[in-house]
Amino acid sequence: MLLIAVGGAACAVLAGYLAAQVAMGFGEILREKMFSHVTGLSLHEFDLFSTPSLITRTTNDVTQVQMVTMVMLRMMIMAPIMCVGGIIMAVSKDKDLAWILVVVVPLLAGVIAWVAVKGFPLFRSIQAKLDRITQVLREGLSGIRVIRAFDRIEHQRDRFRVTNLDLTETTVRVNRIMAVLMPVMMLVMSYTTIAIIWFGSIRVDRGTSNVGDMMAFLQYAMQIMFSLMMAILLFIMLPRGQASAERIAEVLAVAPTIADPAQPSAPSCSVCGHVGFRGVTFAYHGAEEPALREITFDAAPGKVTAIIGSTGSGKSTLISLIPRFYDVSAGSIEVDGIDIRAMAQADLRARIGFVPQKAVLFSGTVADNIRYGKPDATDDEVRSAADTAQASDFILAMEGGFNAVIAEAGANLSGGQKQRLAIARALVRRPEIYVFDDSFSALDFKTDAKLRAALRQEISQATVLIVAQRVATVMDADQIIVLDEGRIAGAGPHRTLYKDCQLYREIVSSQLSEEELG
Repeated sequence: MLLIAVGGAACAVLAGYLAAQVAMGFGEILREKMFSHVTGLSLHEFDLFSTPSLITRTTNDVTQVQMVTMVMLRMMIMAPIMCVGGIIMAVSKDKDLAWILVVVVPLLAGVIAWVAVKGFPLFRSIQAKLDRITQVLREGLSGIRVIRAFDRIEHQRDRFRVTNLDLTETTVRVNRIMAVLMPVMMLVMSYTTIAIIWFGSIRVDRGTSNVGDMMAFLQYAMQIMFSLMMAILLFIMLPRGQASAERIAEVLAVAPTIADPAQPSAPSCSVCGHVGFRGVTFAYHGAEEPALREITFDAAPGKVTAIIGSTGSGKSTLISLIPRFYDVSAGSIEVDGIDIRAMAQADLRARIGFVPQKAVLFSGTVADNIRYGKPDATDDEVRSAADTAQASDFILAMEGGFNAVIAEAGANLSGGQKQRLAIARALVRRPEIYVFDDSFSALDFKTDAKLRAALRQEISQATVLIVAQRVATVMDADQIIVLDEGRIAGAGPHRTLYKDCQLYREIVSSQLSEEELG
């Protein structure tokens, strides 16, 4: 018996270790699969889920599934074996007392089913409210400067307090339901013990049974109860794990609408980088009106094409179609005569140096952020890109120079400094097509002028597309596209547009004086 007890303990420890290994490994695979899947989605699918929700699903939901997996591996096999084995042994000892188990087991099963039905919707609600609290917390931390500037700290605290209280109340409610299980279980076990001893003692007194069989039946009944307790523990965790698993499955079930063709094409030309819009119309999912309508123009290598227009005219939307962040609703976009939908996404984006409207930097050094555009860039290439982007002065003034540490999201840099590093990141990869999405807005006029002059020399053979709000930024462009409510209101060089396009003339007049116009 001692050897069997020691062997059982060793097996239990080994089972716990293996269950933990399997569950943790499953969680690791699931998190990696979630992250890989989300990064492969187009912006259209990404917009279906909020960022806080995706964070919660990748962290908290995966953790819940991981815990349930470990409990299932430990108990889902052992509990049924103990229950069935206990019933067989109990019936073999005393068939006449088996009616007690016939009453008790369905009763406990009914209680477990009631708790599962009541608890599952609440567990799903808890996960949704975790999304909400993550969203409020993220907004409060990332927007702390705006919150303080407008003295809205108390407002944000109230928002968090209300959201936190909502989550707390739902969690307390579901825990109250789950708390019913253990007292009911203990009560049933106690009454089961009383019933077995009561009716068993009557049989012993009549001589139809003996004390040994009665006590054995009692032990087997407790074994059955213990297996049901394990099942209850599993059912306490299962609803929340199931809710989390469904939320994870929702993300994994979303298939990317933008995919590489079976046989991708690649441009073959001596001078590459020609971009052509051919009757492009685009509408966001669920939008009543298209954001762009019948857009047709060409951007040639060695030329600068500028896009200007009022807020909401579709400038950034147009630019985001070139790297195929979204697919056009009608028409086509061509690079060197090939529809970008016929090209591999990696091949297309390798030809583009993209500078987004909001400069995004990553934690690491200055050099790391510039090399993000070209991981194998040499030190000379990094410095040259920084010089062209007019970033070298402030970089060298930082402690450590190009090895200076950039805080998360570039929190230790100004808006103009972040923009220049983002521009340097695009320049270092020497692409065929440069796309600047309002990337000069945070620069002063002097730095803007110097940067554009340096760009003219550095990227003279590439195709350049610039989205800008300032007329001074686009005046020297070879071609200016004027957008108005998603349509092209005019196209041509500055002087031609100023003469022929009323909308462009209004934009110019609102920003420049007669002396500046010459």
